[in-house]
Amino acid sequence: MSSMDVHKRRTAAVAKGVSSVISSYVDTASGGTLTDVDGREWIDFASGIAVSSVGNAAPRVVAAVREQVERFTHTCFMVAPYESYVAVCEQLNALTPGTFDKRSALFNSGAEAVENAVKIARHFTGRPAIVVFDHAYHGRTNLTMAMTAKSMPYKHRFGPFAPEIYRAPLSYPLRDGLSGAEAAARAIDVIDKQVGGGNVAAVLIEPIQGEGGFIVPAPGFLPALAGWARDNGAVFIADEIQTGFCRTGAWFASEHEGIEPDLVTTAKGIAGGLPLAGVTGRAEVMDAVHSGGLGGTYGGNPIACAAALAAIETMRELDLAAAARAIEARMLPRLRELPVAQARGRGAMLAVELVGPASLELEPDPARTAAVSRACHDAGLLTLTCGTYGNVLRFLPPLVSPPEVIDRGLDVIEAAFASVG
Repeated sequence: MSSMDVHKRRTAAVAKGVSSVISSYVDTASGGTLTDVDGREWIDFASGIAVSSVGNAAPRVVAAVREQVERFTHTCFMVAPYESYVAVCEQLNALTPGTFDKRSALFNSGAEAVENAVKIARHFTGRPAIVVFDHAYHGRTNLTMAMTAKSMPYKHRFGPFAPEIYRAPLSYPLRDGLSGAEAAARAIDVIDKQVGGGNVAAVLIEPIQGEGGFIVPAPGFLPALAGWARDNGAVFIADEIQTGFCRTGAWFASEHEGIEPDLVTTAKGIAGGLPLAGVTGRAEVMDAVHSGGLGGTYGGNPIACAAALAAIETMRELDLAAAARAIEARMLPRLRELPVAQARGRGAMLAVELVGPASLELEPDPARTAAVSRACHDAGLLTLTCGTYGNVLRFLPPLVSPPEVIDRGLDVIEAAFASVG
């Protein structure tokens, strides 16, 4: 069986709307590499979009999943509960920022976590409006599409979308040149004038933008927004779905600026590759919802919970937050030597933004970005593009990637830039 054989079957069986970055089909994966069905090795700078942080087939996760499958696979926590769901919630309550009393609820995907965070905030405040930001990505369901900023491919011809979603300007240091305080004042002015503080149920933001371009807000921007939310009785929600679980060099990206969100949404890196998501937050906010108001048939599946507990233990044992910081220290200096407008990010969530020849105008260059990414793929490095303008290359290696694998990946990136020109 070859990738070409599988691709022929895919063409006849899989909807065209489901795309893939590469045309090869994976057979095995471990550490920081993948091997396809043709026997070709790929250096993995994608981690399944920040999911396989503890590596593919991590030993603790494999053992925990195998043991749980042999015991039982599903009962539905809302029908016949089990201890591992409770244990995951305990871990989330302990790990997320803030020393206050917390509660958690488990779901299946990041978008589902975001939707439930919005439900909880609206129920707690009795208000309708949700404030999100330019360049945001929060999911592909109807409500989360309304909160996501980019039209193609996420929103194009899928509307109408859910109402009472309002968009404020983000801090984008490369492009706006504003301090965190100045950018926050601009955003708050928009919220006050166009929405009104008394109408806002929640301010929802990714501490570092994901699909929008790995944008790191200027220092002070997030604390100012959190303070405004607190002063106006709104719930401050940190969407840590891509940034959480050691990815940025801390357990959660909110920690970098001392933010203690009222609610935190998690998914992706939480369970070593199995589908699991959560909403964690202040007990008084989470417990405001009536009994039966939260849940879902598969939410907190016992196999995914077992995987999550094993993944969290792996993160602790291997100190993967420190590993992410080491990856940043290894990658960022070399990324800054590339012909790009900016290299940025934290931990193992790094990116470069490409602009055209008129660099003083910061004209996005999506064509060169795509060409560099293709050159990386041709050389066996799995990379992803992102950004509202399609001009950002992002790098998300597994946190267990050996230094030599990181160096090989950087060599490929440098050669790709040189070949594209």
